[in-house]
Amino acid sequence: MTPAARINAAIEVLDRIQTGALASRVLTEWERRNRYAGSKDRAAIADIIYDVLRRKRSLAARGGGADGRALMLGYLRDLEQDPETVFGVGRYAPDPLTEAERSAGHLPAEGTAEEADIPEWLWPDLQASLGPRTQQIAGEMQKRAPIHLRVNLTKLTRDRAIRILSEQGIEGRPHPLSPTAIEIVEGARKVKNAKAYLDGMVELQDASSQAVSDLVPLKPGQTLLDFCAGGGGKTLAIAGRVTGVFVAHDAEPRRMNDLPARADRAGAAIKRVSSAELGLIAPFDTVLVDAPCSGSGSWRRDPQGKWLLTRKKLDQTIRIQRDILETTAALVRPQGHLVYATCSLLAAENQDQIAAFLAQHPEFSMSFEQQFTPLNGGDGFYCAVLLRD
Repeated sequence: MTPAARINAAIEVLDRIQTGALASRVLTEWERRNRYAGSKDRAAIADIIYDVLRRKRSLAARGGGADGRALMLGYLRDLEQDPETVFGVGRYAPDPLTEAERSAGHLPAEGTAEEADIPEWLWPDLQASLGPRTQQIAGEMQKRAPIHLRVNLTKLTRDRAIRILSEQGIEGRPHPLSPTAIEIVEGARKVKNAKAYLDGMVELQDASSQAVSDLVPLKPGQTLLDFCAGGGGKTLAIAGRVTGVFVAHDAEPRRMNDLPARADRAGAAIKRVSSAELGLIAPFDTVLVDAPCSGSGSWRRDPQGKWLLTRKKLDQTIRIQRDILETTAALVRPQGHLVYATCSLLAAENQDQIAAFLAQHPEFSMSFEQQFTPLNGGDGFYCAVLLRD
């Protein structure tokens, strides 16, 4: 496909996404309908789509509208590429620009939610949560997320993992957020087929997520419950540095379907349990709550998430977090720990949530808390470690 044909395909995909369809699903459907497109074309179109979604508001301003053509017009202008070299150029190019399109658009005002590519309703909350760093953090969120791997230290050292990956055409370097973290600088698309990955030497995991796992206090031989386990990434990370009894639970058990294979690959033993079983095996030395959240800290990876979030959805999520904290508090043994984490940048889901919980539960006290942002080199995460008397 020519560059102009890729832009035309991106316009088609964006118009479908703008109706509310999920980007990943629309891209899959487009690929099925256009099997002539090679792997490089598919990857290039997907990159364009996600680049646009990260910056949809500012690109819409530059392009003078929110449909696919306007967004791609804004995208080309942002790249300082003359749109006239794309629109109307070649058989499979998008139609030529109209006079109205040529004159439409404006530069986003400096310091605004439009420039930062944040929904208007959410901008005050984000500013209140992040303070003077808001604009800088938002700027990082407009970029592609780095690719990080976690080294399974039960199998090899980080330096050895980097050497093995290099032999397989994947270049990486140590990341400072965690002693297990590697940042991939070249060959990221090769990771899932690399022997190091297939043999459980490394796993895909954001560096901030690894750092949160490092903060979970678990001594050798103790019990850990991962209450909102999902794919079990954090439990696998913890099991990679300390021996213990690991239990995984999720309100939607299907989310844990891949966990047995991942645990087997990593050489870890993790027992999956239902909600009904929890009361029979509690209490635990440590309960990890990687709570459902807005996902605002990981919007570089899922940029559509910020445009689908509403105040109603956020308020509902905050209520769910509160209910989960109430449920899990009873599962922690005396002198045990409750670890609360989110991939959110919003204080309402983080510091405010924990402050409200501690006010209602004097048997718990704060050991420490930490907020990670993209300025640290990974996703945005929050972690609070609470001690039960």
